[in-house]
Amino acid sequence: MLTRFLSEDEIDAHRPGLAPARGTSPFEKARRIAVESGHFSPRQQLGNRWPIGCVALEITQRCNLDCTLCYLSDKSEAVRDIPLAEIFRRIEMIRSHYGEGTDVQVTGGEPTLRARPELLEIVKRVRSAGMRPTLMTNGIRATRDLLCDLAASGLEDVAFHVDTTQQRKGYGSESDLNVIRRKYIDAARGLPISVMFNTTVHDGNFGEIPEVVRFFRAHAGAVRTASFQLQAETGRGIQGRRSSLIALESVAAQIERGAGTRIDFTASLVGHPGCNRYGLCLEAGGRLHDAFDDPAFIARMQGATAGLPLHRNDLARTVRGFLRWLAVHPEHLGAILKWTLAKAWRMKRDLLVAKGRVRTLSFVLHNFMNARSLERGRVDACVFMTMTRDGPVSMCMHNAKRDSFILQPIRLYGSRGRRFWQPLSGSLTEGERLQEAAPEISPKRLKGRIRQAFFRVHGDPRRAAAARPES
Repeated sequence: MLTRFLSEDEIDAHRPGLAPARGTSPFEKARRIAVESGHFSPRQQLGNRWPIGCVALEITQRCNLDCTLCYLSDKSEAVRDIPLAEIFRRIEMIRSHYGEGTDVQVTGGEPTLRARPELLEIVKRVRSAGMRPTLMTNGIRATRDLLCDLAASGLEDVAFHVDTTQQRKGYGSESDLNVIRRKYIDAARGLPISVMFNTTVHDGNFGEIPEVVRFFRAHAGAVRTASFQLQAETGRGIQGRRSSLIALESVAAQIERGAGTRIDFTASLVGHPGCNRYGLCLEAGGRLHDAFDDPAFIARMQGATAGLPLHRNDLARTVRGFLRWLAVHPEHLGAILKWTLAKAWRMKRDLLVAKGRVRTLSFVLHNFMNARSLERGRVDACVFMTMTRDGPVSMCMHNAKRDSFILQPIRLYGSRGRRFWQPLSGSLTEGERLQEAAPEISPKRLKGRIRQAFFRVHGDPRRAAAARPES
């Protein structure tokens, strides 16, 4: 089938999606999307297990790192933090589009740069809306104390982004960065939140992916999910397009090398197969085993248990719920026992070493698109959305035309008259027209391409300062 790319005009004209029509459930809308895209099957999670994979709730455009593959725009650093009232409105919009139980990524920019009371209140609001909040952070400001407060506010997961695109001083390789990864694991240890790690796969670290996976394998249980995001030419990043070496299949192979086992990344589908892959492993005695090596059984159980709540941070509650479900659906008992006994037999040596203790480790791959190479089918079937002022859009679409969303003046509902918050000044105006004048940005806050251009003209002020003799 010929790939259909969106034209420049189509990208510019793209608008956020509408909430499900009255009388239509989010699941019905999701199933229709999966069917129309040609990717609906018993193996598909979209429309079976959930109406959306996750929704990004961007609470700031500021960041304290300058990643070489940053998805933010050249103008992001000039944008003020949007008001809490608007964030709360977007939380309600997420629920109206996708319902309770939706995974909401509290992200940015770097979300921990928001005032601490505001961050805690945002997490509380997501939780009180019946949805599951995840903090997406580089971890620099995610102290043990903050994570404790976030857990008390209802945080479900924390996803630490750590990789060599961040250019952390003193850490030249992914192996070097394991020191930071261990520090972050320890900061969250014992808290009722699950830990995930995000790693951007690029030309500079592709060969190190097996070693990164071995680190996660050694910390299975403490780490629930390892997510690998393929390099894309979008935002203000300076690395550009990836080489042909990096693809879903090649990265999956690198993960398998580090895992020491074959992993079926197609037994359970997460939206469009060109966008995402998902695999689940069982760990015992330091070794990983593919949990999805019986695709027919996985498809059967995925559909049968679609409405069964899975409490990620409360295993006992999940087990009790499963046993109650099984008592109502005994027709599945035989297949479950057969799979369990076969899996236990294949894992018998490792189970003896581990004294019967089994942990899980998930692997997720995200194949984000280049900003001006957006495929129509993948945008239409997207399961990872970003909530904007006017509704949700595909993450890839949002990154491709970020300024058109983050530079929108925001109507403050409930305020007297027609009052609009201005993203570049933080002031309120009577009209909706954008105030173009932005505050002068300090060279220290310049990011990506703009930073490179500034240094070419003016030189690097850090090097100049280091070269000055001490007084």
